[in-house]
Amino acid sequence: MLDVHFVIVGAVIGSLGTAKYLWDTLRGVTQPNRVSWLLWATAPLLAFAVEVHDGVGLQSLMTFTVGFGPLLVFVASFWSPEAAWRIGRLDYVCGILSVAGLVLWLVTRHGTVAIAASIAADGLAALPTLRKSLAAPHTETAAAYAAAAVNAALTLLTVKKATTAAVAFPLYILVVATLEAVLIGAEIGPRVSAARRRSRSAAC
Repeated sequence: MLDVHFVIVGAVIGSLGTAKYLWDTLRGVTQPNRVSWLLWATAPLLAFAVEVHDGVGLQSLMTFTVGFGPLLVFVASFWSPEAAWRIGRLDYVCGILSVAGLVLWLVTRHGTVAIAASIAADGLAALPTLRKSLAAPHTETAAAYAAAAVNAALTLLTVKKATTAAVAFPLYILVVATLEAVLIGAEIGPRVSAARRRSRSAAC
């Protein structure tokens, strides 16, 4: 069990990862999906409000950082014409379903239900970027997701009493951020596509 102040260390690491993503976006190197990043800002910030209300304490700092950072990225995506990923039908569908999850949070106002709705909304918002990370990892920045995973892991290691309010969102972030980092860093999509092409060529 780590001292609770390690949450601050995690928040700093997560913020540095987001700063890298933000810089790459401003340069037009990274192309964030605006649907994902706008909703990635909204859902965690709502979860942060719930955590504060439920008395989670310093651990809620992680939730705030993973919400405020995406808000900056979303704004930065309008800075460079090269920084915007084309939005398709799936993005809009996921966005609408994600908003529905946020509406559920607003209607219920119940801590556990709110966090569950927030995670569902965030997960639906993640689908377009997960798909993009699989198909075009070169349009993403792996360091940002790796830093977010470290941030979540450190936060979880400081939790003394494992309540839903304390562990649900950090655990979700750890899983999704790790998956994103692996998809981008290992370039799994292009590798699988290349392997299929080689297999087809050999068959011919």
